[in-house]
Amino acid sequence: MRCNRHLLIGLILLVFAGCKKEEVITPVIPDPQPQGPTFKNPVLPRGSDPWVIQKDNYYYYTQTSGDRINLWRTTAMSKLDFSVPQTIWSKPATGPNSERVWAPELHFLDGKWYMYYTAGSSGDINLVQRVFVLENSSIDATQGTWVDKGKVADPAADFWAIDATVFEHNGSSYLVWSGHSSNSETDQRLYIARMKNPWTLETARTEISAPTLTWEIVGNGVNEGPEILISPAGKVFLVFSASGCWTDEYTIGMLQLKDGGDPLKAPDWIKLANPFLVKKPENQAYAPGHCSFFKSPDGKEDWIVYHANSAPNQGCDVFRNPRIQKFTWNADGTPHFGEPVKINTPITKPSGEQ
Repeated sequence: MRCNRHLLIGLILLVFAGCKKEEVITPVIPDPQPQGPTFKNPVLPRGSDPWVIQKDNYYYYTQTSGDRINLWRTTAMSKLDFSVPQTIWSKPATGPNSERVWAPELHFLDGKWYMYYTAGSSGDINLVQRVFVLENSSIDATQGTWVDKGKVADPAADFWAIDATVFEHNGSSYLVWSGHSSNSETDQRLYIARMKNPWTLETARTEISAPTLTWEIVGNGVNEGPEILISPAGKVFLVFSASGCWTDEYTIGMLQLKDGGDPLKAPDWIKLANPFLVKKPENQAYAPGHCSFFKSPDGKEDWIVYHANSAPNQGCDVFRNPRIQKFTWNADGTPHFGEPVKINTPITKPSGEQ
């Protein structure tokens, strides 16, 4: 996501409105999912900022829905489009979380479900977007009551904050998010803080990444959509999205925590020099980014879910769709995501799917 994205999308749509009929870009509608051992991307016709978590033989999936948070529950990610989403929360009419609901993420912490999301109020978007969290004690995250636990922020640096994720490391929980260094900031950086509980930070934020490399600054300097990935050998990677999401060069980069490193110490995070998932026009994959990860039902395979556009110049919101593909691990312990798989092409389903 990006602070100027809605303005840019509005301008793009205005341009479309003035184009000749044959020049208007329309979404690529995925083919019907095949029966049998294969599926096709995208797994849903539309969706940004995909997130999935596994628990009790179910996958819980969510994505940006704009004015609410929807949650899918399925036993097979390749059959996501057969699952009926449940609306678990809708934005209030007014207040600090009443506009622009982005990037929800579901986590199971301390025996309860927590849904982290980005939202804001009316006014300058650069000043109001923040991270909020909901709590639910039900065993099934699509059921029960969601309680608003409020904003999660560093009170000494309460600036623009989006795309929060949580991870546990050596007995402590950490919040990682994309933010600004001040209210006048234009670049998006990655910050981390240790948590006192799922809705309260215990430490001040630490900046662990800023956009400095060529592939991080197309359109604007952007580091966002942070996600944690643990290798089979226990190495900790922080996968993030870089460059403006309104550009086709939006891509996925990665930080690696030094072995034995302290997540709160910036020098212990090493940025890898090259992006790990880039556009593939011949496969109808533009601006791939904002990913999360899951295991196949039998636990034998690693999979990534990410969003991408199916045509060039489609921007941040209107046409993005979620895709899944298997990935492997390189000899040096880093993940090998490969290239975006061509849409509407049969792919073998995750192993163990029924």
